[in-house]
Amino acid sequence: MALLRGRRQGLEIALAGRELGEAFEELEARLAERPGFYRGSSAAATFGDTLPTPDELARLRALLSQAGVELRRVTGIPAIEPVARAGGLEFEANAAPASPAHELDRRRALRPPRELKLSDAARSLVADFAGARADIADRRQRGEASVPRLDLPKAVPEPAPALHLVAAPPSTLYHPGTLRGGQALHHDGNIVVIGDVNPGAELIASGDVLVFGRLAGVAHAGAEGDAEARVYALELVATQLRIATFIATEAPESRPASRDGSVRAEAALVRDGRIAVVAFDQLGKLERGVPSL
Repeated sequence: MALLRGRRQGLEIALAGRELGEAFEELEARLAERPGFYRGSSAAATFGDTLPTPDELARLRALLSQAGVELRRVTGIPAIEPVARAGGLEFEANAAPASPAHELDRRRALRPPRELKLSDAARSLVADFAGARADIADRRQRGEASVPRLDLPKAVPEPAPALHLVAAPPSTLYHPGTLRGGQALHHDGNIVVIGDVNPGAELIASGDVLVFGRLAGVAHAGAEGDAEARVYALELVATQLRIATFIATEAPESRPASRDGSVRAEAALVRDGRIAVVAFDQLGKLERGVPSL
């Protein structure tokens, strides 16, 4: 089990079954790898059957505080409760073992209700899907295959390439639903949101940020210094954009609408030492080096 991992409610510090001195040293090293990345987060520590002393609990709080993280809750055996309460922390006893089905139901009940209401930009895709369905129905009536099959020439078999180890790419956090003000997603990798990101909500990713809806909150891509990272949205009206160390705080001006009146999808990227916003259908020209978009 990972020592430090992100949750929707904040960070989780897993200390159950570990020697606390070694675990604290490992935690300090992990936090030092990304200074400032976890700042402003809250954390919960899980001790399991391990009983920490008041000094050990104070050391944990100090390590997290140096990284800008607030320790709020402690989980473990009932004997930990007096130590946690004395330190002004919330306490939660270890949950009794549950069946996989019961645990799945419990997690589903804890999920925040999803808002399935889409923005105007997202709803504009409905007509495209309807046209595709009508085209498939016409093909079937004519006795054609729903999807054309291409007869490609048989390729000459090539020798199998030599196998070698490669680094695993960053993972992607997939979040279906709208983020309200005050909610935040922090992830070491890419973040994809299917829904709107309301003002006051925050997205922080070491990779790209993609919003299939209206992005009106704060978005920080390339949070570990990747200036090649980008922010994509169907409607980009973020209150603040960050890419690596570059910041854009001015609200975007009115965007040109597409022919059907909907707002065009856009991308934010670093160009000529500042953050620029480009219509998604113009990215190809930008990457080919066309000077004027």
